[in-house]
Amino acid sequence: MNKANIVVLGAGLGGISMVYDLKAELGNKHRVTLVSKTRSFHFTPSNPWVGVGWRTKKDITVELEPLMQKHGIDFVHGAARKLHPEENRIEMEDGSSVGYDYLVIATGPELAFDEIEGLGPEGHTQSVCTLEHAEQANVAFEEFCKDPGPIVVGAAQGASCYGPAYEYLMILEKELRSRKLRDRVPMTFVTAEPYIGHLGLGGVGDTKGMLEHELRDRSVRWITNAKVEKVEAGRMDVSELNDDGTEKRKHQLEFKYSMMLPAFRGIAAVRGIEGLTNPRGFILVDKHQRNPKYPNIFGIGVAIAIPPLEQTPVPTGVPKTGYMIESMVLATAKNIKALLAGGEPAEQATWNAFCLADFGDRGVAFLAQPQNPPRNVNWAGEGMWVHLAKVAFEKYFLRKVRKGITETYYENAIMKLLAMHKLK
Repeated sequence: MNKANIVVLGAGLGGISMVYDLKAELGNKHRVTLVSKTRSFHFTPSNPWVGVGWRTKKDITVELEPLMQKHGIDFVHGAARKLHPEENRIEMEDGSSVGYDYLVIATGPELAFDEIEGLGPEGHTQSVCTLEHAEQANVAFEEFCKDPGPIVVGAAQGASCYGPAYEYLMILEKELRSRKLRDRVPMTFVTAEPYIGHLGLGGVGDTKGMLEHELRDRSVRWITNAKVEKVEAGRMDVSELNDDGTEKRKHQLEFKYSMMLPAFRGIAAVRGIEGLTNPRGFILVDKHQRNPKYPNIFGIGVAIAIPPLEQTPVPTGVPKTGYMIESMVLATAKNIKALLAGGEPAEQATWNAFCLADFGDRGVAFLAQPQNPPRNVNWAGEGMWVHLAKVAFEKYFLRKVRKGITETYYENAIMKLLAMHKLK
């Protein structure tokens, strides 16, 4: 076909990798365009560090426009108002439109704080889901430290990314110890998971035992099967459920500082488009990351629909880790290349889960291959090496983004990890 325009909507971990992979696969034969509501890329896994002041915006961001220009990728700064798939067009908030021949939706989620009264930065709890939220959380934390009291951290019903909740809890605990304030701060972890370490994955290796040990060791109490009913200034109402879904007890948790992860949903620009999204607004894709109704639209990352692993008393979503997203990106780039050459998609992502959860002075890592059990690799490990590995990985990833190098960042790290722990 003639020179096509492949548009990637969203510039997070998936989007930035996607444009680089497309450019590597297609060269200058076709046009690659990145559409982003932000002018910069930032390394989202570092947000918990930002939330306590261990990182700043400058440390983890890269300006997109000069970077894309340098690597021959078109850049459009603006927010999408509405996708018109029948017209192959994205309507933008400023009234303009971006046309495409192929579209890759890599927007990540919309944060559904509004589904629980009082939840979120516009309510009474903090968030580390975005850089701006993490910066706000840090400001609030500094104020908290002037007059400390109880802390509540966790993940609300429907959440699908539990690692950052555990990370932020543990990092807060480490920072409070460093400031000699820990003895004045009762801490409670509140989670929709049926047990500690479930992670939306049914647990990986001994994540249950490891994470329970960490909580006990740090004197953190926890509530699982927790449904947050509402949040008021300084108080959170939580219903704890039994395994059969009946109510076990109610909790009124007092707090002076709280960070709660919300449920996710698809962005407003795509929600409600029949055949494109599920009822929550996540993109429907087949095994080739391709939407069945609109075959020139692909979805990757947190934006896509993946059914929960199992029914739990309180709804829990499935995480989409960087390792999985990287695999989706590579498969999508190769499948679009095949289509442009007149062929059919053949590549499939390998949905494996890998996470480095940093706890400030040590951490827990887990690897699930495949993501859902039964698994070929079902492993979790802990120690100071996890903290050091995440610090190194942050620097490595940002360096590669700045250089515009496309490669399997996570795959390389996984291979080293497997060799180190003799898991091959």
